[in-house]
Amino acid sequence: MSNKIPVGILAATGSVGQRFVMHLVDHPWFEITALTGSDRTVGRPYGEGVNWLLDGDPPEQVANMIVQPTEPNLEPKVLFSALPTADARELEPKFAAAGYAVLTNASPFRMDPYVPLLIPEVNPDHTGIIPYQQEAYGWPGYIVANANCSTTSIVLPLKILHEAYGVETAVVVTMQAISGAGYPGVPSLDIMDNIIPYIGGEDGKLETEPRKLCGKYADGKFELADFKVSAQANRVPVIDGHLGSVSVKLRQQASPEEVIALFQNWQPTELCQQLPTMPKPVLIYRPEPDRPQPRKDRDAGNGLAWTVGKVRECPVNTVRFLAIAHNTLRGAASGSVLNAELMHLQGFF
Repeated sequence: MSNKIPVGILAATGSVGQRFVMHLVDHPWFEITALTGSDRTVGRPYGEGVNWLLDGDPPEQVANMIVQPTEPNLEPKVLFSALPTADARELEPKFAAAGYAVLTNASPFRMDPYVPLLIPEVNPDHTGIIPYQQEAYGWPGYIVANANCSTTSIVLPLKILHEAYGVETAVVVTMQAISGAGYPGVPSLDIMDNIIPYIGGEDGKLETEPRKLCGKYADGKFELADFKVSAQANRVPVIDGHLGSVSVKLRQQASPEEVIALFQNWQPTELCQQLPTMPKPVLIYRPEPDRPQPRKDRDAGNGLAWTVGKVRECPVNTVRFLAIAHNTLRGAASGSVLNAELMHLQGFF
């Protein structure tokens, strides 16, 4: 018998679900024991029903596993959700009400006042809200959300600056990869030789989620960080890797050299350093004038690290910088797996 924690993946046949499979199949702490999918794939072996989008073939460990309906009668009590937004809004509360721990990649509950919006290096203490969530909604399970992929790309350096100097305002322009739109992504005639300056709902997420992530938690309540964000999201012809250009007005003056040193010397908490898939280092500063770049930097730390560069004085605000993270790894499935690792160490499983 395995000593690993049994886990399930909701919507395991989709693009994000496949990422969950790849990052959990050989995980030292977790073992996949249930996969759910669409009506087309339910009752079939996973390897037969899935339209595998990643390199190679579906892993042997799950290829013969029978795909189950997405209903709250699954054996494992820890679930990773790759459900689409509408399905997540309907189904995830049903799983929480049935006693499951749901770690979701979907957006509906990110700004819920009782749901932690979690990134281990940014706000590990926010899981303290979980007992209050259970009491408020009367369910024995709970929902924990990871951040939007574009928010993820810029929030760690933003949090570091906020803790050190205080952030007053931030202007964010993102250049987001087409994989962020899911499979099959964006029509080729729309994105080739083009930039699309609109991603539905993305500006709002960039303007609200960082305030929750960088805010404080105490006694069952979140206090949003007291800065404002102005955001413009753009879809660009890059396959993976969301790049954010950020200009920040700080409450305390800081030179570019001081900010660079801050980024270079920053370390995650000791608890975070115990997580088995935590990259080392978590934040990489590139001094080259033309970095970071999606193709060169998105896979740093197995796609789990942030890369920051071009810290300079801003003639309008205080400092400006570029930051990148892999949107389908750190910004999606792998981020949820790290959340689960943190919560295991915190005693939630």
